[in-house]
Amino acid sequence: MPIPPSEYVSNVWKQGIFDGRVVFVTGGAGTICSAQTRALVHLGANACIIGRNQEKTEAAAKDIATARSGAKIIGIGGCDVRNPDHLVKAAERCVKELGAIDFVIAGAAGNFVAPISGLTSNGFKTVMDIDVLGTYNTVKATMPYLIESAARNKTYPNGLTGGRIIYVSATFHYSGMPLQAHVMAAKASVDSIMASVALEYSPYGITSNVIAPGAIGGTEGMERLSSKQANPKLLASAIPIGRLGTIRDIADATVYLFSDAGNYVTGEVLVVDGGGWRNNTLSVGLDEGMKYPDFLLTGQFSKHVKSGRKAGSKL
Repeated sequence: MPIPPSEYVSNVWKQGIFDGRVVFVTGGAGTICSAQTRALVHLGANACIIGRNQEKTEAAAKDIATARSGAKIIGIGGCDVRNPDHLVKAAERCVKELGAIDFVIAGAAGNFVAPISGLTSNGFKTVMDIDVLGTYNTVKATMPYLIESAARNKTYPNGLTGGRIIYVSATFHYSGMPLQAHVMAAKASVDSIMASVALEYSPYGITSNVIAPGAIGGTEGMERLSSKQANPKLLASAIPIGRLGTIRDIADATVYLFSDAGNYVTGEVLVVDGGGWRNNTLSVGLDEGMKYPDFLLTGQFSKHVKSGRKAGSKL
């Protein structure tokens, strides 16, 4: 059954603004990236979503296709963004079956809660490889098609656009966050890749921007970072705007940057977090009553966060 559009996109956007456009999305089966994709599809785009899990990715593609009658959605599972050949082949299939790649969302990411004392070099490297190398591989695999799209869409009088890429980042590295050294290093690198792409490829008509979500309710990220025992109202109270974010908040930011309204925006980080990073009192991986720096000195943090590790694995 289709999800009501009001849950993933605002009604301010005109129908058809992405007619005939194709978006290529890594991490497309994830909570945030699937909402971004769904919003674009609802507004006229077709999509190719990439993921490591075959079943999950194909199921997400079928679900996203319900956003618009006649939508064409490809789900390519078994694709590891750390492997450049996987992405090259996925991009080739996307273009062969859907005709182009006009937009890219680099959203594949890894995360878990860990202090530096409990984070091995392999654990650190895994996040760096998925986020940083995966982002770089995505850029390399799709940029030729984005350049072609930008060239086709230079003077469209109807406001249709192409040649745009968004990277899904985070805000932890702006001010620092305990238990997230690996993620801060990775996302700072993603932001830097975005800036390099903007400088090198904006002359071709490409726009390159980051969206940095804050605490978004009901997402995989929140399950991995926030204790199940944490009071949602208490979490929201640390955010200046007074609430957790929604997937629609991120999807709307995506629509803006890919739409005609975002024509002159490149090389920028669009923070969508209700002002949370500026308050600098937010935390991850803590139960109620755990205070900085006591939890670090005692070596404790919440055991009520979702782990992405297989049973028996070590950090």
